[in-house]
Amino acid sequence: MHGALAIRLEEQPVPDDAPALLVPGRNCWRIETADRASVLMDGEAYFAAAKSAILNARRSVFLAGWQFDARTRMEPGDARPGVPDAIGAVLNHAVAANPELDIRVLVWDVPLFIAAAHNWFPHRARYGWLDKRIHFQVDGKLPGSACHHQKILVVDDRIAFCGGMDFAPNRWDSRDHIDRDPRRRVPSGTICPPRHDLMLLMEGDAASALAELVRQRWHRATGETMPDPVPAIGESPWPAEAEVHLTGASIGISRTQPEWYGGGEIRENEALYEDAIAAARHLIVLENQYFASGPMADALVRRLKEPDGPEIVVICSGNSPGTMDALTMDSPRDMLIARLRDADEHGRFTPVAPRTEKGRNVIVHSKVMIIDDRLLRIGSSNLNNRSMGYDTECDVTIEAPSGPAGAAARAMIARFRAELVAHYLHRKADEVVAACREGSLAHAITKLDARAARRLAPIDPGHPTLLHRLAARLHLFDPMGAADAWRPWRRRTARIEREL
Repeated sequence: MHGALAIRLEEQPVPDDAPALLVPGRNCWRIETADRASVLMDGEAYFAAAKSAILNARRSVFLAGWQFDARTRMEPGDARPGVPDAIGAVLNHAVAANPELDIRVLVWDVPLFIAAAHNWFPHRARYGWLDKRIHFQVDGKLPGSACHHQKILVVDDRIAFCGGMDFAPNRWDSRDHIDRDPRRRVPSGTICPPRHDLMLLMEGDAASALAELVRQRWHRATGETMPDPVPAIGESPWPAEAEVHLTGASIGISRTQPEWYGGGEIRENEALYEDAIAAARHLIVLENQYFASGPMADALVRRLKEPDGPEIVVICSGNSPGTMDALTMDSPRDMLIARLRDADEHGRFTPVAPRTEKGRNVIVHSKVMIIDDRLLRIGSSNLNNRSMGYDTECDVTIEAPSGPAGAAARAMIARFRAELVAHYLHRKADEVVAACREGSLAHAITKLDARAARRLAPIDPGHPTLLHRLAARLHLFDPMGAADAWRPWRRRTARIEREL
């Protein structure tokens, strides 16, 4: 978001008697304060800020992710003189400049067939790519076929990034999502498709809590207890390029964890989705890599059937880039969208997919939920079954308090929503705000995207084949939890198809 942009949608105040949506022990692990918070839209913003934060580190750098490729360039086309640019080299540079720096990289122990598709990363990272003083571990402490999907970077226990982005060569993109951007070239020489994603940067107690979460995971994975945090010294590692969008923010941290660690199953992310959808008054925006969860569709159908329920806008990829995802994730998405359209008696449901100027698919990898001007959630959890109870996930949520105390947070959430839509349409955020004053968010999208080649194109579910219907019914490769991981017939049947 641009600092000079002082805009907001017509405020949708939270009633003074409205209970808080974030409830520790139900839909979040804990609620902590972020002294400063910043939304980083797309890889160009995140990778540059992460690089600065790592170079600013005095004591520690903790990274937990799904994937890690040491060759990932952080500022392609704009590298800083005298400083390496690939993430592995940046980490090596940081520990060489400060031998006391404690750097730990913890990523999922990727199955071999996935590692092979990624040039044998992350496993190759330990063989000559990372300095021996950097602690590198792969984490396989999960049920079979489950994955560690959290994406967290913590520096000095003082600042933390959390959201949807890993350090992999195909993750970088600018917010312009240019059709063929040579800066998206990966080591093989291929120029990757445009990709959209988000991270939230936090400073203060919220960052310290995420550091604690990484410490817990490190201990489970290795049996080793990491050093306790030490009192902050000197300047904050906050990156200079990260504009502050909100101060004193209340941040809820929500987790997903399968029943495998010797402890109970954690489904805080699922509960927060359900609670937030039920509490929305005016608008629900869901931007996600997938839309394949039957229970989430059930919750949305209930709201669509209300005569005065909220508008619902879903933003996801027009089609998944991989054959397996196209079968197992796009199939249920198309059937769920068809079902929601049938339930949309009052014309409040709008599913769209972003396109480039020349009509190319933009891969949506972000996981975002916006509820009115009240709640902004950014994280790693997809709108599919496994993100609710089978993989490990971590989402962070800003909730605006009711009354005057929440005015700044409400304005920030409204401003982000306008910029999110505007960046897809290659419009200015104030144009989105003005168009929304004339009607709904769907009206604004249609008005500002009135051209033959739509930048936010309506999603057409089409007519699924028998194979696609079977994949959707059985939730193939998308278990609800550890109990049904290898028994798809035991999965709770979701009402995926159109109601007859």
